[in-house]
Amino acid sequence: MIASVRGAVLEVRTHSVVVQAGAFGVEVLAPAPTLARCALGDEVTLHAHLVVREDSLTLYGFGERDALTVFEHLLGVTGVGPKMALGLLSTLAPALIADAVAREDAALLTSAPGVGKRTAERLVVELRSKLPPELAAGAPGAHRVAHPAVEDAIAALVALGYREGQVRSQVQGLAADEPAASAEALIRSALAKLR
Repeated sequence: MIASVRGAVLEVRTHSVVVQAGAFGVEVLAPAPTLARCALGDEVTLHAHLVVREDSLTLYGFGERDALTVFEHLLGVTGVGPKMALGLLSTLAPALIADAVAREDAALLTSAPGVGKRTAERLVVELRSKLPPELAAGAPGAHRVAHPAVEDAIAALVALGYREGQVRSQVQGLAADEPAASAEALIRSALAKLR
């Protein structure tokens, strides 16, 4: 098996990155946060998972080990393939997925493309005992005192057309940094980061 890929970034594509590995340029499919950290010519190390199918060998890569761990657990869920797992990790941080599973928040999981209510509920049921609890502890605001403006800011951003999973981690992180911030301030700061 291939555990990791290290080399210079030759090309960043919409859903993948091409990494120089020895004499080869290896295409590695990756979630959006990993792709965002890859720049042409940068030296990168990606934790990898190889999916072997009858007609293809597909390599998936992640900038952090937690993302790989969550990806592999997601693949073990009935009805979840690599494309859906990658979509979840592109929309939600690994810690946020683990936190949503621990809190049985299926609604947050549905913010990922292709994840409906039934699939989200299945994710919660099948992953509840499998994901390491320390993963959820890393979620922004996992140990926070309730911040009254957070839910208002999230609701406003969702009304503006952003996906809940996309904005929740941003707003919770901002609220953790600035506990006294109003909903308006959180919305302004989140919009600046999301653009």
